[in-house]
Amino acid sequence: MFIEPVSGKETKGWIEVVCGSMFSGKTEELIRRLKRAQIANKRVEIFKPQIDTRYHDTDVVSHDSNSIRSTPVTHSENILLLSEGVEVAGIDEAQFLDSELPRVCEALAQKGVRVIVAGLDMDFEGKPFGPIPHLLAVADYITKVHAICVKCGDIAHFSYRTSSEKGRILLGELESYEPRCRNCYYKADKA
Repeated sequence: MFIEPVSGKETKGWIEVVCGSMFSGKTEELIRRLKRAQIANKRVEIFKPQIDTRYHDTDVVSHDSNSIRSTPVTHSENILLLSEGVEVAGIDEAQFLDSELPRVCEALAQKGVRVIVAGLDMDFEGKPFGPIPHLLAVADYITKVHAICVKCGDIAHFSYRTSSEKGRILLGELESYEPRCRNCYYKADKA
């Protein structure tokens, strides 16, 4: 869907997606980019799904305990409503948001906003996750980050679930997930 640019204003917006497995540094990279935008005196707003309360109810927090203030949202449409006057919008754990997120990101970019989205590109079964595949298709810039396989030390891009929980969404950390390379991920699946 094409969104008409705001007339009389040169738009310079774009969409950046940072994706990868769990423990790959997605949130760390998002926080780094957002803090640099704040240093550049840009008007920055950060959002995360309201269901993600693993480290903090409101802040976006990386596994390395770096954090940045954010606004929890229940629906991606809320991001549009809360982004008035923003120059840079950050969105963490985007895989947990609804299918309207790509449209919201495109609307923001069309208004001249730099949109930085971080999220898992695959779920624990190795399947595309939530709105991330659509965002990858419309993004101007994509950064795929990798973890280190806990079994062999190679580059990991799969999130292997160690618990027996079968639901698609399971908020967890090291007690529930391990980063694994393709070979170790599929070996475990056959075992």
